[in-house]
Amino acid sequence: MVKAETRERVEAAVQALGYTPHFGGRALASNRANTIGAVIPTMENAIFARGLQAMEEELSDHRITLLVATSQYDPEREAKQVRALLARGVDAVALIGQSRPDATYEILRSRGVPFVTLWSRTDDPDTPYVGFDNEAAARAMANLVMDRGHRRIAMIAGVTRDNDRAVARVEGVKAALGARGVELAPPLLVEAPYELEAATAAARDLLSRSPAPTAIICGNDVLAAGALTGAKQLGLRIPDDVSIVGYDDIDLSFAVDPPLTTVRVPHRRMGRTAAAMLRRMIDGETVESHDFDFELVIRRSLGSTEP
Repeated sequence: MVKAETRERVEAAVQALGYTPHFGGRALASNRANTIGAVIPTMENAIFARGLQAMEEELSDHRITLLVATSQYDPEREAKQVRALLARGVDAVALIGQSRPDATYEILRSRGVPFVTLWSRTDDPDTPYVGFDNEAAARAMANLVMDRGHRRIAMIAGVTRDNDRAVARVEGVKAALGARGVELAPPLLVEAPYELEAATAAARDLLSRSPAPTAIICGNDVLAAGALTGAKQLGLRIPDDVSIVGYDDIDLSFAVDPPLTTVRVPHRRMGRTAAAMLRRMIDGETVESHDFDFELVIRRSLGSTEP
């Protein structure tokens, strides 16, 4: 809306002065911060990094900034991070999963700030989500393991406290095994932080029992990679002596030896879809939740009990 020569003079001044627009002034003028906040459990897990990268790319294309905070799987810390993002004037918030006090949702609703949850599903029509059926995916993996003849099956799950995704994966495995008369209970069901060292120790303990399990189902690929290490430390061959499967299909799953049989989850598509939903919600549009499919990816870490 200005003459070319005027624009050139302004742009030259911008370059000379290193000028950037004042965030607070722009927000006051437009009543919008052009900023979306996301609170994720941790930055150490590659599944969240993939989703956030896709979200950031989608938002950046529309000149929206993404602010990221972590909760460390602590609902109280998550609530504090949500309040901190709201204090910075974010236009919308993305959250992971459904395990949190109602008060966290209420503060968002009372402020009129749109939000979306990712990585899981809910029946609450007032909570839009972008996710998939964690229980069904875990059930499908457990059935695949049993289809290969395994009946002495153990599971290294993520810590289920305040983590609805970990809970759903345990329930899915239990349901599949129970339908075929196989029980999954301690000591064959153990929980561990999503860390290689913790999973290595858990696998060594499981595989030192008599009789040892012939297959270990893991709550994610990091746990599965740790279980591979634990089995190898005991001199076991994978999958000849024990099969190990994961969940998520992060890059680690095909970098280990042998590559992991796992559940493929559309992390990047979920991130982009959530970003698009939040943009529409900021503009006052009504959105519908999105369900994504999962895929079983069969690699060499899963063998058969048949000779």
